[in-house]
Amino acid sequence: MLAKTPPMGWNTWNSFGENISEQLIMETADKFVEYGLDKAGYQYIVIDDCWPEMERDENGKLVPDRKKFPHGMKYLADYIHAKGLKFGIYSSASTRTCKGYPSSFDHEFEDAQMFAEWGVDYLKYDFCYKPSSIDAKILYQRMGLALRECGRDIVYAACNSLPDVGNWIRATGAHLFRTTGDIMDNPQSVKEIAYSQLLKLGSSGIDCYNDIDMLVVGMYNKGNAAVAFGGCTDEEYKMHFALWCMMSAPLMIGCDIRNTTPQAIELLKNPDLIRIDQDEEARPPIVVGGELTDKLILFKLLSDQEYALAVFNYTDGDERPIRVELFDLGLSVACGYGLELKDVFTGEIFRNVQETFRPHVPCHSCRVFRGKIVKL
Repeated sequence: MLAKTPPMGWNTWNSFGENISEQLIMETADKFVEYGLDKAGYQYIVIDDCWPEMERDENGKLVPDRKKFPHGMKYLADYIHAKGLKFGIYSSASTRTCKGYPSSFDHEFEDAQMFAEWGVDYLKYDFCYKPSSIDAKILYQRMGLALRECGRDIVYAACNSLPDVGNWIRATGAHLFRTTGDIMDNPQSVKEIAYSQLLKLGSSGIDCYNDIDMLVVGMYNKGNAAVAFGGCTDEEYKMHFALWCMMSAPLMIGCDIRNTTPQAIELLKNPDLIRIDQDEEARPPIVVGGELTDKLILFKLLSDQEYALAVFNYTDGDERPIRVELFDLGLSVACGYGLELKDVFTGEIFRNVQETFRPHVPCHSCRVFRGKIVKL
């Protein structure tokens, strides 16, 4: 099993789009190790769209852009592997990639073999210019078979958010699949993506996870996912990262880690949140009652008889207490049990929580707790 837990890594797209290079990838791999992101669990360095020449060579093979990647992909993969990291690349099931570069359509087996020879460990497989004559299931099945036969273990990340994709994508061999549109560095985008997943949580599971797009933590409205009306604050990044972790989403960093802030790096390395995301049971959270327009409460079962509780405040203005009824979590007054909770950001402990819990939550932010059920 290649994806016992949701994959963690970094992808070029959100910050750099077409502006990628060998030097950028190597510098990012260096910073991964320097900042301890590898030790926190992040493994994959993934090159997104725009890496090949605009046409295949005379033998029908994809060729890395000679200016962007003068030493080729095998050289880059070896550099990344030497640091204990894994190497990812991008292609598409359609006739061209999303930015118009050559795809793997009708070249699935030869491309998969070439990726294996280069030392690729992760393939993001997109879906922009689909040929009308072939069903999407068949196109993803083709690459799924090709990867199984290429002689190397390669995580298969299906970037396809068709409405019914959750019904069939696992059968193609995919280890994760997109269930959303593209994220932008804006709290409204983060909220809309998170809320769009509340009815899709059951389709995610071990070795085939709902991919709710890359992280924008630490972008500060710079790069390819920037928006004209401003990016997220640090508190909004906390909310964003916590939402992804509570939903057991793949964690693909999208910021330029060479130039982000220490606060962003520390958030991305938060061990308690990562523990929630990477829990071996990968259970979806329970959406706890209440109106979802101004708050969201999620409760998640973890392995080893642990639990996670996350409370999100979407209102403007000052912080406010948000009421969590333990009855809604499955702990009635009569049961004789309560919770012991630890705040994952501050380390504060709350003992013998019973009946009602009222954490004070800053606006556009969250409180997240790990805990256990205790006898009162």
